[in-house]
Amino acid sequence: MTKRGPMKLGMFYWPGGGQHMAAWRHPQGIPDFDVDVQRIVDLAKLAERGLFDMFFMADALSFWRGPLEAMSHDAAGAWIEPMTVMATVAQHTQHIGLVCTATTTFDQPYLLARRYAGLDLASGGRAGWNLITSGNDATAQSFGHAEHVEKSKRYRMAWEFAHVVRGLWQSWRGDTFVRDKASGLFIDPEKLFVLEHAGEFYKVRGPLIVPPSAQGEPVMVQAGASDEGRELAAATAEVVFAAQQHLENAQAFYADVKRRMPAYGRDRDSLKIMPGLTYFVAESREQAQAEFDELQDLIDPVMGLAMLTNRMGVDLSKFNPDDPAPVMPENPRGGSRAQLVNELIAKRPGITLRELYKHFAGARGHGLVIGTPKEVVDHMEQWFEEEACDGFNMMPPLYPRDLQRFVDLIMPELQRRGLYRRAYEGKTLRENLGIARPAWPTVRIKQDMPKEAQQA
Repeated sequence: MTKRGPMKLGMFYWPGGGQHMAAWRHPQGIPDFDVDVQRIVDLAKLAERGLFDMFFMADALSFWRGPLEAMSHDAAGAWIEPMTVMATVAQHTQHIGLVCTATTTFDQPYLLARRYAGLDLASGGRAGWNLITSGNDATAQSFGHAEHVEKSKRYRMAWEFAHVVRGLWQSWRGDTFVRDKASGLFIDPEKLFVLEHAGEFYKVRGPLIVPPSAQGEPVMVQAGASDEGRELAAATAEVVFAAQQHLENAQAFYADVKRRMPAYGRDRDSLKIMPGLTYFVAESREQAQAEFDELQDLIDPVMGLAMLTNRMGVDLSKFNPDDPAPVMPENPRGGSRAQLVNELIAKRPGITLRELYKHFAGARGHGLVIGTPKEVVDHMEQWFEEEACDGFNMMPPLYPRDLQRFVDLIMPELQRRGLYRRAYEGKTLRENLGIARPAWPTVRIKQDMPKEAQQA
Protein backbone atom coordinates (compact mmCIF):
# COMPACT_ATOMS: atom_id res chain seq x y z
CA MET A 1 0.00 0.00 0.00
CA THR A 2 0.99 3.67 -0.31
CA LYS A 3 2.44 5.56 2.64
CA ARG A 4 -1.07 6.87 3.34
CA GLY A 5 -2.53 3.38 3.41
CA PRO A 6 -5.43 2.32 1.17
CA MET A 7 -7.85 4.92 -0.15
CA LYS A 8 -11.48 4.60 0.94
CA LEU A 9 -14.32 3.94 -1.51
CA GLY A 10 -18.07 4.24 -1.34
CA MET A 11 -20.59 3.10 -3.94
CA PHE A 12 -23.15 5.92 -4.19
CA TYR A 13 -26.62 4.63 -5.05
CA TRP A 14 -29.15 7.15 -6.34
CA PRO A 15 -32.49 6.21 -7.90
CA GLY A 16 -33.15 6.56 -11.61
CA GLY A 17 -31.32 3.55 -13.00
CA GLY A 18 -27.91 5.19 -12.52
CA GLN A 19 -26.26 8.35 -11.32
CA HIS A 20 -26.76 10.07 -14.67
CA MET A 21 -30.16 11.73 -14.86
CA ALA A 22 -30.84 10.17 -18.29
CA ALA A 23 -29.74 6.65 -17.31
CA TRP A 24 -33.25 5.21 -17.44
CA ARG A 25 -33.60 6.31 -21.10
CA HIS A 26 -30.44 4.50 -22.22
CA PRO A 27 -30.90 1.33 -24.31
CA GLN A 28 -29.35 -0.65 -21.43
CA GLY A 29 -31.20 1.36 -18.80
CA ILE A 30 -33.73 -0.29 -16.49
CA PRO A 31 -36.63 2.17 -15.95
CA ASP A 32 -38.07 0.35 -12.93
CA PHE A 33 -34.71 -0.41 -11.28
CA ASP A 34 -35.60 1.36 -8.03
CA VAL A 35 -38.81 -0.47 -7.22
CA ASP A 36 -37.20 -3.93 -7.31
CA VAL A 37 -35.23 -4.31 -4.10
CA GLN A 38 -33.54 -7.46 -5.42
CA ARG A 39 -31.81 -5.37 -8.10
CA ILE A 40 -30.54 -3.00 -5.42
CA VAL A 41 -29.37 -5.95 -3.32
CA ASP A 42 -27.52 -7.34 -6.34
CA LEU A 43 -25.87 -3.95 -6.88
CA ALA A 44 -24.71 -3.88 -3.25
CA LYS A 45 -23.39 -7.45 -3.52
CA LEU A 46 -21.44 -6.45 -6.63
CA ALA A 47 -19.98 -3.50 -4.70
CA GLU A 48 -19.00 -5.90 -1.91
CA ARG A 49 -17.27 -8.18 -4.43
CA GLY A 50 -15.37 -5.05 -5.44
CA LEU A 51 -14.34 -4.55 -1.78
CA PHE A 52 -16.03 -1.15 -1.42
CA ASP A 53 -16.05 0.26 2.10
CA MET A 54 -19.67 1.32 1.97
CA PHE A 55 -22.91 1.29 0.02
CA PHE A 56 -24.19 4.85 0.32
CA MET A 57 -27.77 5.95 -0.35
CA ALA A 58 -28.97 9.54 -0.44
CA ASP A 59 -32.55 10.56 0.25
CA ALA A 60 -35.11 13.31 -0.30
CA LEU A 61 -38.37 13.80 1.55
CA SER A 62 -40.35 15.53 -1.18
CA PHE A 63 -41.43 14.49 -4.66
CA TRP A 64 -41.12 18.08 -5.83
CA ARG A 65 -37.82 19.16 -7.38
CA GLY A 66 -39.55 21.20 -10.03
CA PRO A 67 -42.96 21.77 -11.64
CA LEU A 68 -45.16 18.81 -12.50
CA GLU A 69 -44.15 19.03 -16.17
CA ALA A 70 -40.56 18.40 -15.14
CA MET A 71 -41.34 15.79 -12.50
CA SER A 72 -43.33 13.80 -15.06
CA HIS A 73 -40.00 13.21 -16.84
CA ASP A 74 -38.03 12.40 -13.67
CA ALA A 75 -37.16 8.75 -13.00
CA ALA A 76 -35.91 9.61 -9.51
CA GLY A 77 -39.20 10.99 -8.23
CA ALA A 78 -40.19 7.94 -6.16
CA TRP A 79 -38.24 5.09 -4.62
CA ILE A 80 -38.03 2.74 -1.63
CA GLU A 81 -37.21 4.47 1.66
CA PRO A 82 -33.45 4.06 2.39
CA MET A 83 -33.65 2.43 5.83
CA THR A 84 -35.88 -0.30 4.38
CA VAL A 85 -33.38 -0.83 1.55
CA MET A 86 -30.41 -0.98 3.91
CA ALA A 87 -32.09 -3.43 6.28
CA THR A 88 -32.70 -5.69 3.29
CA VAL A 89 -29.16 -5.31 1.94
CA ALA A 90 -27.79 -6.14 5.41
CA GLN A 91 -29.25 -9.62 5.21
CA HIS A 92 -27.50 -10.37 1.90
CA THR A 93 -24.01 -8.94 2.57
CA GLN A 94 -21.30 -9.48 5.17
CA HIS A 95 -18.67 -6.74 4.97
CA ILE A 96 -19.81 -3.64 3.10
CA GLY A 97 -20.89 -0.65 5.16
CA LEU A 98 -24.50 0.55 4.93
CA VAL A 99 -24.81 4.34 4.99
CA CYS A 100 -28.02 6.22 4.33
CA THR A 101 -29.29 9.76 4.68
CA ALA A 102 -31.66 11.33 7.19
CA THR A 103 -32.31 14.98 7.90
CA THR A 104 -32.04 16.68 11.27
CA THR A 105 -34.63 19.27 10.23
CA PHE A 106 -37.69 17.01 10.10
CA ASP A 107 -36.91 14.19 12.52
CA GLN A 108 -36.47 13.55 16.24
CA PRO A 109 -33.09 12.61 17.77
CA TYR A 110 -34.39 9.67 19.80
CA LEU A 111 -36.25 8.08 16.90
CA LEU A 112 -33.36 8.55 14.48
CA ALA A 113 -30.81 7.25 17.00
CA ARG A 114 -32.95 4.16 17.55
CA ARG A 115 -33.38 3.42 13.82
CA TYR A 116 -29.69 3.66 13.02
CA ALA A 117 -28.59 1.79 16.13
CA GLY A 118 -31.04 -0.95 15.15
CA LEU A 119 -29.58 -1.16 11.63
CA ASP A 120 -26.09 -1.16 13.13
CA LEU A 121 -26.90 -4.06 15.45
CA ALA A 122 -28.76 -6.05 12.78
CA SER A 123 -25.91 -5.66 10.27
CA GLY A 124 -23.16 -6.66 12.70
CA GLY A 125 -21.72 -3.17 13.02
CA ARG A 126 -21.88 -1.82 9.45
CA ALA A 127 -24.26 1.16 9.67
CA GLY A 128 -23.64 4.84 9.11
CA TRP A 129 -25.80 7.97 9.25
CA ASN A 130 -25.39 10.67 6.59
CA LEU A 131 -26.50 13.84 8.37
CA ILE A 132 -28.16 16.52 6.24
CA THR A 133 -30.21 19.58 7.15
CA SER A 134 -32.58 19.79 4.14
CA GLY A 135 -32.95 23.03 2.27
CA ASN A 136 -36.05 23.59 0.15
CA ASP A 137 -39.60 24.79 0.66
CA ALA A 138 -41.14 21.70 -0.96
CA THR A 139 -39.75 19.52 1.80
CA ALA A 140 -41.00 21.93 4.44
CA GLN A 141 -44.47 21.82 2.90
CA SER A 142 -44.48 18.03 3.14
CA PHE A 143 -44.29 18.53 6.91
CA GLY A 144 -46.92 21.25 7.14
CA HIS A 145 -44.69 24.33 7.02
CA ALA A 146 -45.24 27.19 4.59
CA GLU A 147 -41.51 27.76 4.09
CA HIS A 148 -38.21 26.25 5.11
CA VAL A 149 -36.32 26.80 8.34
CA GLU A 150 -33.74 29.58 8.00
CA LYS A 151 -30.20 28.27 7.38
CA SER A 152 -28.43 29.39 10.56
CA LYS A 153 -31.26 27.94 12.65
CA ARG A 154 -31.07 24.65 10.72
CA TYR A 155 -27.41 24.34 11.61
CA ARG A 156 -27.97 25.15 15.27
CA MET A 157 -30.59 22.42 15.25
CA ALA A 158 -28.13 20.05 13.54
CA TRP A 159 -25.38 20.68 16.12
CA GLU A 160 -27.73 19.93 18.97
CA PHE A 161 -29.34 16.99 17.16
CA ALA A 162 -25.95 15.35 16.48
CA HIS A 163 -24.94 15.82 20.12
CA VAL A 164 -28.12 14.16 21.37
CA VAL A 165 -27.90 11.24 18.92
CA ARG A 166 -24.30 10.52 19.86
CA GLY A 167 -25.18 10.76 23.55
CA LEU A 168 -27.92 8.19 23.05
CA TRP A 169 -25.60 5.90 21.09
CA GLN A 170 -23.19 6.07 24.02
CA SER A 171 -25.81 4.77 26.48
CA TRP A 172 -24.22 1.33 26.76
CA ARG A 173 -20.53 1.00 27.46
CA GLY A 174 -18.17 -1.96 27.42
CA ASP A 175 -19.42 -4.74 29.63
CA THR A 176 -22.65 -3.04 30.78
CA PHE A 177 -24.58 -6.21 29.94
CA VAL A 178 -23.70 -8.71 32.66
CA ARG A 179 -26.44 -11.24 31.86
CA ASP A 180 -25.57 -13.29 34.94
CA LYS A 181 -28.16 -16.02 35.46
CA ALA A 182 -26.92 -16.97 38.91
CA SER A 183 -27.20 -13.50 40.45
CA GLY A 184 -30.11 -12.37 38.30
CA LEU A 185 -28.21 -9.21 37.29
CA PHE A 186 -28.77 -8.38 33.63
CA ILE A 187 -27.04 -4.97 33.38
CA ASP A 188 -24.52 -3.20 35.60
CA PRO A 189 -26.21 0.09 36.53
CA GLU A 190 -22.82 1.71 37.23
CA LYS A 191 -21.86 1.33 33.58
CA LEU A 192 -25.02 2.81 32.10
CA PHE A 193 -24.89 6.35 30.70
CA VAL A 194 -28.23 8.14 31.06
CA LEU A 195 -28.37 11.19 28.82
CA GLU A 196 -30.20 14.14 30.39
CA HIS A 197 -30.35 16.76 27.65
CA ALA A 198 -32.28 20.04 27.71
CA GLY A 199 -31.23 22.40 24.92
CA GLU A 200 -32.54 25.10 22.63
CA PHE A 201 -34.53 22.72 20.42
CA TYR A 202 -34.61 19.30 22.10
CA LYS A 203 -35.23 17.82 25.50
CA VAL A 204 -34.28 14.16 25.62
CA ARG A 205 -33.73 11.63 28.38
CA GLY A 206 -31.84 8.39 27.74
CA PRO A 207 -30.82 5.71 27.65
CA LEU A 208 -31.45 4.39 24.18
CA ILE A 209 -33.17 1.01 24.21
CA VAL A 210 -30.86 -0.54 21.57
CA PRO A 211 -27.68 -2.33 22.74
CA PRO A 212 -24.40 -1.41 21.01
CA SER A 213 -23.19 -3.24 17.92
CA ALA A 214 -19.81 -4.80 17.24
CA GLN A 215 -18.50 -1.38 16.18
CA GLY A 216 -20.02 0.42 19.16
CA GLU A 217 -22.12 2.96 17.28
CA PRO A 218 -22.91 3.94 13.68
CA VAL A 219 -20.42 6.00 11.69
CA MET A 220 -21.28 9.69 11.37
CA VAL A 221 -21.25 10.97 7.76
CA GLN A 222 -21.87 14.56 6.70
CA ALA A 223 -22.20 16.29 3.33
CA GLY A 224 -22.30 20.05 3.95
CA ALA A 225 -19.72 22.29 2.24
CA SER A 226 -20.73 25.71 3.63
CA ASP A 227 -18.75 27.22 6.47
CA GLU A 228 -21.38 25.99 8.92
CA GLY A 229 -21.23 22.55 7.34
CA ARG A 230 -17.44 22.41 7.56
CA GLU A 231 -17.50 23.31 11.23
CA LEU A 232 -20.14 20.70 11.95
CA ALA A 233 -18.07 18.11 10.04
CA ALA A 234 -14.90 18.99 11.95
CA ALA A 235 -16.77 18.49 15.23
CA THR A 236 -18.89 15.44 14.51
CA ALA A 237 -18.27 13.73 11.16
CA GLU A 238 -16.18 10.63 10.56
CA VAL A 239 -16.75 10.69 6.80
CA VAL A 240 -17.43 13.77 4.67
CA PHE A 241 -19.16 13.27 1.32
CA ALA A 242 -17.83 16.31 -0.54
CA ALA A 243 -18.73 17.84 -3.92
CA GLN A 244 -15.53 19.03 -5.58
CA GLN A 245 -14.76 19.30 -9.28
CA HIS A 246 -11.23 20.75 -9.32
CA LEU A 247 -8.05 19.58 -7.61
CA GLU A 248 -7.08 22.95 -6.14
CA ASN A 249 -10.53 23.54 -4.66
CA ALA A 250 -10.60 20.01 -3.26
CA GLN A 251 -7.19 20.49 -1.65
CA ALA A 252 -8.31 23.76 -0.05
CA PHE A 253 -11.51 22.12 1.27
CA TYR A 254 -9.58 19.12 2.60
CA ALA A 255 -7.02 21.30 4.39
CA ASP A 256 -9.68 23.63 5.79
CA VAL A 257 -11.85 20.91 7.33
CA LYS A 258 -8.86 19.01 8.73
CA ARG A 259 -7.34 22.15 10.31
CA ARG A 260 -10.57 22.76 12.25
CA MET A 261 -10.52 19.36 13.94
CA PRO A 262 -7.95 19.94 16.73
CA ALA A 263 -10.26 22.56 18.26
CA TYR A 264 -12.62 19.66 19.04
CA GLY A 265 -9.88 17.39 20.35
CA ARG A 266 -9.90 15.28 17.20
CA ASP A 267 -7.11 13.69 15.18
CA ARG A 268 -7.06 14.42 11.42
CA ASP A 269 -7.13 10.72 10.54
CA SER A 270 -10.41 10.20 12.42
CA LEU A 271 -12.21 11.91 9.50
CA LYS A 272 -12.19 10.59 5.93
CA ILE A 273 -13.04 13.09 3.17
CA MET A 274 -14.55 11.35 0.14
CA PRO A 275 -15.73 13.53 -2.77
CA GLY A 276 -18.20 12.14 -5.27
CA LEU A 277 -16.71 10.98 -8.58
CA THR A 278 -18.65 10.06 -11.71
CA TYR A 279 -16.62 8.00 -14.15
CA PHE A 280 -17.02 6.79 -17.71
CA VAL A 281 -14.50 4.00 -18.27
CA ALA A 282 -13.84 1.75 -21.24
CA GLU A 283 -10.92 -0.01 -22.94
CA SER A 284 -10.37 3.11 -25.07
CA ARG A 285 -10.87 6.77 -24.26
CA GLU A 286 -12.87 7.18 -27.47
CA GLN A 287 -15.41 4.59 -26.33
CA ALA A 288 -15.69 6.17 -22.87
CA GLN A 289 -16.23 9.62 -24.40
CA ALA A 290 -18.84 8.28 -26.82
CA GLU A 291 -20.76 6.67 -23.96
CA PHE A 292 -20.67 9.93 -22.00
CA ASP A 293 -21.92 11.90 -25.01
CA GLU A 294 -24.69 9.34 -25.59
CA LEU A 295 -26.11 9.86 -22.10
CA GLN A 296 -25.68 13.63 -22.26
CA ASP A 297 -27.73 13.76 -25.46
CA LEU A 298 -30.56 11.85 -23.73
CA ILE A 299 -31.10 14.61 -21.13
CA ASP A 300 -34.60 15.99 -21.52
CA PRO A 301 -34.38 19.84 -21.68
CA VAL A 302 -37.37 20.04 -19.34
CA MET A 303 -35.40 18.09 -16.75
CA GLY A 304 -32.21 20.03 -17.37
CA LEU A 305 -33.87 23.39 -16.78
CA ALA A 306 -35.72 22.03 -13.75
CA MET A 307 -32.41 20.89 -12.24
CA LEU A 308 -30.98 24.42 -12.61
CA THR A 309 -34.19 25.92 -11.21
CA ASN A 310 -33.97 23.69 -8.17
CA ARG A 311 -30.32 24.59 -7.58
CA MET A 312 -30.73 28.33 -8.01
CA GLY A 313 -34.25 29.05 -6.78
CA VAL A 314 -34.92 30.90 -10.07
CA ASP A 315 -37.64 29.68 -12.44
CA LEU A 316 -35.93 28.86 -15.74
CA SER A 317 -38.71 26.70 -17.20
CA LYS A 318 -39.82 29.36 -19.73
CA PHE A 319 -36.34 29.92 -21.14
CA ASN A 320 -35.07 28.42 -24.37
CA PRO A 321 -32.30 25.93 -23.53
CA ASP A 322 -30.06 27.60 -26.13
CA ASP A 323 -30.41 31.07 -24.56
CA PRO A 324 -27.33 32.41 -22.76
CA ALA A 325 -27.52 31.69 -19.04
CA PRO A 326 -28.76 34.80 -17.20
CA VAL A 327 -26.92 36.24 -14.23
CA MET A 328 -28.25 34.28 -11.28
CA PRO A 329 -29.13 35.98 -7.99
CA GLU A 330 -27.67 34.60 -4.80
CA ASN A 331 -29.85 31.88 -3.35
CA PRO A 332 -29.63 31.77 0.47
CA ARG A 333 -30.97 28.20 0.50
CA GLY A 334 -28.97 26.88 -2.44
CA GLY A 335 -25.73 26.51 -0.52
CA SER A 336 -22.53 25.32 -2.14
CA ARG A 337 -24.24 23.74 -5.18
CA ALA A 338 -25.76 27.11 -6.19
CA GLN A 339 -22.34 28.71 -5.77
CA LEU A 340 -20.84 26.23 -8.24
CA VAL A 341 -23.39 27.28 -10.89
CA ASN A 342 -22.58 30.97 -10.43
CA GLU A 343 -18.84 30.32 -10.57
CA LEU A 344 -19.16 28.52 -13.91
CA ILE A 345 -21.30 31.33 -15.41
CA ALA A 346 -18.65 33.85 -14.33
CA LYS A 347 -15.84 31.78 -15.88
CA ARG A 348 -17.66 31.18 -19.17
CA PRO A 349 -19.60 34.30 -20.25
CA GLY A 350 -22.21 33.44 -22.86
CA ILE A 351 -22.60 29.81 -21.75
CA THR A 352 -26.05 28.59 -22.76
CA LEU A 353 -28.53 27.05 -20.38
CA ARG A 354 -28.22 23.75 -22.28
CA GLU A 355 -24.43 23.79 -21.84
CA LEU A 356 -24.89 24.74 -18.20
CA TYR A 357 -27.30 21.94 -17.33
CA LYS A 358 -25.26 19.42 -19.30
CA HIS A 359 -22.18 20.44 -17.33
CA PHE A 360 -23.87 19.80 -14.00
CA ALA A 361 -26.05 16.89 -15.12
CA GLY A 362 -23.02 14.88 -16.19
CA ALA A 363 -21.90 14.45 -12.58
CA ARG A 364 -24.56 16.43 -10.67
CA GLY A 365 -21.98 18.90 -9.34
CA HIS A 366 -19.39 16.26 -8.43
CA GLY A 367 -16.13 15.29 -10.08
CA LEU A 368 -16.09 13.70 -13.53
CA VAL A 369 -13.42 11.60 -15.24
CA ILE A 370 -13.64 9.99 -18.68
CA GLY A 371 -11.10 7.54 -20.06
CA THR A 372 -9.32 4.22 -19.86
CA PRO A 373 -8.77 2.41 -16.54
CA LYS A 374 -5.26 3.89 -16.41
CA GLU A 375 -6.56 7.44 -16.96
CA VAL A 376 -9.28 7.07 -14.36
CA VAL A 377 -6.84 5.70 -11.77
CA ASP A 378 -4.29 8.40 -12.65
CA HIS A 379 -6.94 10.95 -11.66
CA MET A 380 -7.84 9.14 -8.46
CA GLU A 381 -4.21 8.63 -7.46
CA GLN A 382 -3.31 12.29 -7.96
CA TRP A 383 -6.18 13.50 -5.79
CA PHE A 384 -5.40 10.95 -3.11
CA GLU A 385 -1.62 11.42 -2.98
CA GLU A 386 -1.84 15.22 -3.15
CA GLU A 387 -4.26 15.38 -0.21
CA ALA A 388 -7.39 16.45 -2.02
CA CYS A 389 -9.24 13.49 -0.48
CA ASP A 390 -8.96 10.24 1.47
CA GLY A 391 -10.89 8.34 -1.18
CA PHE A 392 -14.03 8.70 -3.27
CA ASN A 393 -17.75 8.05 -3.29
CA MET A 394 -18.02 6.48 -6.75
CA MET A 395 -21.03 7.37 -8.88
CA PRO A 396 -21.69 4.79 -11.65
CA PRO A 397 -23.64 6.54 -14.43
CA LEU A 398 -25.62 3.45 -15.48
CA TYR A 399 -26.59 0.44 -13.35
CA PRO A 400 -25.34 -2.22 -13.31
CA ARG A 401 -23.02 -1.75 -16.31
CA ASP A 402 -20.71 0.88 -14.88
CA LEU A 403 -20.34 -0.66 -11.42
CA GLN A 404 -19.38 -3.93 -13.10
CA ARG A 405 -16.80 -2.04 -15.17
CA PHE A 406 -15.37 -0.47 -12.03
CA VAL A 407 -14.93 -3.90 -10.47
CA ASP A 408 -13.49 -5.43 -13.65
CA LEU A 409 -11.38 -2.55 -15.01
CA ILE A 410 -10.61 0.06 -12.36
CA MET A 411 -10.23 -2.03 -9.21
CA PRO A 412 -7.40 -4.24 -10.58
CA GLU A 413 -5.46 -1.11 -11.55
CA LEU A 414 -5.95 0.43 -8.10
CA GLN A 415 -4.73 -2.81 -6.50
CA ARG A 416 -1.76 -3.12 -8.88
CA ARG A 417 -0.57 0.34 -7.78
CA GLY A 418 -1.03 -0.49 -4.09
CA LEU A 419 -3.80 2.09 -3.70
CA TYR A 420 -6.49 -0.28 -2.51
CA ARG A 421 -7.01 -3.39 -0.42
CA ARG A 422 -7.15 -6.94 -1.73
CA ALA A 423 -9.35 -8.14 1.13
CA TYR A 424 -11.47 -6.54 3.84
CA GLU A 425 -9.56 -5.74 7.03
CA GLY A 426 -12.53 -6.52 9.26
CA LYS A 427 -16.25 -7.06 9.46
CA THR A 428 -17.37 -3.66 10.76
CA LEU A 429 -17.47 -0.36 8.89
CA ARG A 430 -15.15 1.24 11.45
CA GLU A 431 -12.57 -1.51 11.02
CA ASN A 432 -12.57 -1.15 7.25
CA LEU A 433 -12.46 2.67 7.34
CA GLY A 434 -9.72 2.58 9.96
CA ILE A 435 -11.54 4.78 12.48
CA ALA A 436 -12.10 4.04 16.15
CA ARG A 437 -15.28 4.62 18.11
CA PRO A 438 -15.13 8.23 19.32
CA ALA A 439 -14.70 9.02 23.00
CA TRP A 440 -17.61 10.67 24.80
CA PRO A 441 -18.26 13.55 24.91
CA THR A 442 -17.18 14.63 21.44
CA VAL A 443 -19.43 17.69 21.18
CA ARG A 444 -20.60 19.72 24.17
CA ILE A 445 -22.77 22.02 22.06
CA LYS A 446 -22.75 25.59 23.39
CA GLN A 447 -19.15 25.80 24.50
CA ASP A 448 -17.91 23.84 21.47
CA MET A 449 -20.05 25.52 18.85
CA PRO A 450 -18.48 28.30 16.75
CA LYS A 451 -19.82 31.72 17.65
CA GLU A 452 -21.75 32.08 14.39
CA ALA A 453 -23.54 28.78 15.07
CA GLN A 454 -24.52 29.95 18.58
CA GLN A 455 -26.13 33.13 17.34
CA ALA A 456 -29.89 33.24 16.89
